[in-house]
Amino acid sequence: MSHKCHPQTLASNAGVGANSEFQAIAPPLYLGANYRWNRSDEKPQYDYGRSGNPTRATLEQALADLEGAAGCSVTASGMAAIHLVLCLLQPGEAVIAPHDCYGGTQRLLNAYAQTGRLKVNFVDQTNLGAVEAALAKGARMLFLETPSNPLLRITDISACVALAAKSDTLVVTDNTFLSPALQNPLALGCDIVVHSTTKLINGHSDVIGGAVLAKTDPLAEELSWWANTTGVTGAPFDSYQTLRGLRTLFARVQQQQCSAGRFAETLLGRPEVKQVYYPGLPIHPGHEIARRQQRGFGSMLSVEFADGVNVVEFLAKLRVFNVAESLGGFESLACVPATMTHAAMTPEARQIAGISDGLVRFSIGLEHVDDLIGDVFAALDGVSPS
Repeated sequence: MSHKCHPQTLASNAGVGANSEFQAIAPPLYLGANYRWNRSDEKPQYDYGRSGNPTRATLEQALADLEGAAGCSVTASGMAAIHLVLCLLQPGEAVIAPHDCYGGTQRLLNAYAQTGRLKVNFVDQTNLGAVEAALAKGARMLFLETPSNPLLRITDISACVALAAKSDTLVVTDNTFLSPALQNPLALGCDIVVHSTTKLINGHSDVIGGAVLAKTDPLAEELSWWANTTGVTGAPFDSYQTLRGLRTLFARVQQQQCSAGRFAETLLGRPEVKQVYYPGLPIHPGHEIARRQQRGFGSMLSVEFADGVNVVEFLAKLRVFNVAESLGGFESLACVPATMTHAAMTPEARQIAGISDGLVRFSIGLEHVDDLIGDVFAALDGVSPS
């Protein structure tokens, strides 16, 4: 297929009609762990499932096409993807990470720092002066997460890339919250993109997976070597399911972000709501940057409720939203980051990041937006002050 096709076409047609043996339209699932060698001195294209698998390769090519990458390594989880990226670092090298990044990312970075494997500097990456100061101290990697999880802060990717270029620092962006449907960090100058494909890319809350995409062939080959060496590669069936979910990515994202925008606007009028964090709102401090580097504002938002709202009781009264971790699926979810997704962070770290006990993160799914709004309003009407 020509790479001049629109990304929607690339996603829906990845691997379609490519099976040469039986002319199947849908690409088959290859579950084999090992592959026969015709001769012991002639290595076949695939020899062992950890190293390569036709189903995983189809997903990797599809994601590489969508992100404009030289290569892709599909991993067993989003955290495996971040671990894979960190394999590029030498002992003692430094990483600059967001002070409000996903709790699992911060936990991994802190663990590596505590064992002496690397150094970590957590900074507010919306403050370019702070990023520049951190780079001046020396860093091998600048790890971005935009929009950030859970406060939807927007980092200016191009500006960070320009700062990092002065010191030849690798720039990595976690693109999970938007997916390649809404943002392409490599086109903005980044070296590497990571995804938790568990989220929007799969979109059906039935697969755990991740992906790492590199801008250049040498970087892609190095990451592939580390993926094989460490064994973080994704399973064939998970790749098959993720590829199936990928086909509807653009349609799902379009509907979900449309609902998220209306949902966010409606919540602004409630007296129980102190603040709504959604980049699509003109009052959001990162709104203009998001308009410039994104093709939409996504399906994620967070809400800071007023001090008198009992958040635990409020969540217990929801009937359309499910209270659960994860995001980006067809179903709408609500969670309290302080006790759920970011519980691994210390109270002090959460305070610095601005993650309070009254913050609720919403992942907007495919339900009718009126039902989602009605569900939240009914729960607020029935909740007692804390």
